[in-house]
Amino acid sequence: MIEMDWIWGLIGGLTIGCGGAVYLLGNGRIMGASGIIGGLVDGSGRHEWVDRLAFLAALIIAPALVVYASGSVAQTNLTSNIFMVVLAGFLVGLGTRIGNGCTSGHGVCGISRLSPRGIVATLVYIAAGALVVVVLRAILGGL
Repeated sequence: MIEMDWIWGLIGGLTIGCGGAVYLLGNGRIMGASGIIGGLVDGSGRHEWVDRLAFLAALIIAPALVVYASGSVAQTNLTSNIFMVVLAGFLVGLGTRIGNGCTSGHGVCGISRLSPRGIVATLVYIAAGALVVVVLRAILGGL
């Protein structure tokens, strides 16, 4: 029997894609989470702070509703090494600043618009992520 864990990835991908389409159609802007949140943090998005806060609230509330509706939290393969978790979060934040965007901006919205910059950025962060996993597993024994 085939395990059905893949269905959660499919549902998540469809949800993010639909959210990106709704955000673009409703606001006329690309749904890049790092840019939306970054505008709140650095103050560059002051004129649309209500939209940005609503987006941030939805990022927190939507998963909470899924957990509430299903009655359980999906099991993840997250490491118990807190240093690795903090380092990963820092590197993701750094990467979104260096790459001028995140997976939702470049990967979901950029590729769907056939943006060369989005396609290249997506290929680079996927390759970099794979390299980091190989290094951490093979060389450092992490993960």
